[in-house]
Amino acid sequence: MINKVVSFIPDAKLDHIGIAVRDLDEATEKYQMLGITLGDREIVSEQGVQLQMLPGGDCRLELLQPISDDSPIAAFLEKRGEGLHHIALRVNDIRATLTRCKAAGVRLINEEPRAGAGGCLIAFINPKSTGGVLIELVQDNL
Repeated sequence: MINKVVSFIPDAKLDHIGIAVRDLDEATEKYQMLGITLGDREIVSEQGVQLQMLPGGDCRLELLQPISDDSPIAAFLEKRGEGLHHIALRVNDIRATLTRCKAAGVRLINEEPRAGAGGCLIAFINPKSTGGVLIELVQDNL
């Protein structure tokens, strides 16, 4: 099923991998011990998270800590514990990508883009359409 979804996103490039953590400072310290440098840290209130970007070539790691008990990351941590949360694909036109996916029967969590980290527009594809993997679409908000 994931091949079907990716075929509707021909311009997609791997942007980042999201990792849910309970303690952002502790997780950041562990990654620094591996020699990974730190990027930006920010709070994305709309998503209910504080995040730490860890740059690394063409793909980044994004550590995500909930800032409230009702955030999606808090629910994820409660159900599954720390670990891989999502894979993010950068696209040129998020609205066109969502339209193509929806027309093809791909299940979407967000039918309209919303604000994400770094001023980007984001939307999520339901894991039921991607073999259990949560996919985030990301577009620079120009």
